[in-house]
Amino acid sequence: MLGDYRIVGRRASDIAASVETGVGSGALAPGALLPPMRELAAALGVNPNTVAAAYRTLRERGVIETDGRRGSRVRARPATAPREVLRMPVPDGVRDVAQGNPDVALLPPLDGPLAAAARRHAQAPALYGLDPVLPDLARLARADFEADGVPAGDLAVTSGALDGIERVLAAHLRTGDAVAVEDPGWGSVLDLVPALGLRVLPVAVDDEGPVPESVARALAEGARALVVTARAQNPTGAAVGAARAAELRELLTGRPEVLLIEDDHGHGIVDLPLCPLGGATRHWALVRSTAKAYGPDLRLAVLTGDAVTMDRVRGRQRLGPGWVSRLLQYAVVELWTSGAVDRRAVARSYGQRRDGLVRALAERGVRAHGRSGMNVWVPVADETAAVTRLLTAGWAVRPGAGYRVQAGPGVRITVSGLALAEVDGLADTVAAALRPSSGGRFD
Repeated sequence: MLGDYRIVGRRASDIAASVETGVGSGALAPGALLPPMRELAAALGVNPNTVAAAYRTLRERGVIETDGRRGSRVRARPATAPREVLRMPVPDGVRDVAQGNPDVALLPPLDGPLAAAARRHAQAPALYGLDPVLPDLARLARADFEADGVPAGDLAVTSGALDGIERVLAAHLRTGDAVAVEDPGWGSVLDLVPALGLRVLPVAVDDEGPVPESVARALAEGARALVVTARAQNPTGAAVGAARAAELRELLTGRPEVLLIEDDHGHGIVDLPLCPLGGATRHWALVRSTAKAYGPDLRLAVLTGDAVTMDRVRGRQRLGPGWVSRLLQYAVVELWTSGAVDRRAVARSYGQRRDGLVRALAERGVRAHGRSGMNVWVPVADETAAVTRLLTAGWAVRPGAGYRVQAGPGVRITVSGLALAEVDGLADTVAAALRPSSGGRFD
């Protein structure tokens, strides 16, 4: 069952640590079947409840999964091996359109805003006991939310979008709860959910975002939360339009107990309007990160949501980091008020490259998707073959396996490092490497 590896320990924590050591070293391979609890308890000379507690800890950490009578197995990719670390190295001389980073030429310089933040900090040093959200940042964020039709709500500031999503999920859900997640969708969320001891229920996606029938099915199967990417969905570029938002709101109105999380990381790099869903359920949150428009290293996101959710997020945050650095908050205020980023120009730049690539691929018989943002998703028949052929031809793309659960295979191409003059050449190479795929959904 486990080969030569022996699980050891007398306490639940020691047994769990022994299994994690085996997984981390590779001695326990993904999919390895663990001994039944009573069998392992007899081998170790401990009470079965001790082994049950160890297995429960491992499930909560996302190391193993249990499937009723089929027993407990090491997860196909444990939470200790997130998708982001499984990237292939890009050989010298190969064009990298796999990374998912913004175009550095479109990011504003930070020396001025950081210097301004330092001056403000010198005038009013951040000390214990202050409001964790800078008043100027709150005022600007509220104005932006109001302009986009987001319901009025309390605010919180976290260290990026994923930190915000994690804190909102943890504020309401418990081990074993199910979360409806876009498929294909952001790999970090697909990793985060099981790492929190929660279950992923995949939801099909098309160019307009989550497919209502698939959302309804996930809710009927017991999803306690739904995570939706508002615009610039990673990896497909989907964006929730007005008609789709109305359908989803109608669904959610009938399920007021569901926790809704909207990720609007595309704010600042897209020109499509936001069609918010917040307020359709009792508990909701909308997360806006500064990463794509102002630089990933700022590590700042602003959240709004219902009073209970925001109070729980802020309360738990106070017991950990306390607050996000006011120096960063000052810098973001400076960036927002100085107009450091021309949002329309940035959206236009990404749009020209993205739309150009989708159009060029269509002209060559290749179906591709990219309604907004900086990524293009290309469904393929054989993911490994497609990635290999493109790499051989001098282009590194991201395999779709890092973004999907049940959805069909595909590859993600990030256009942020692509020059307009390269679009046709890349399209030629992709068309030569792939068999055309049809269909408007990604499942």
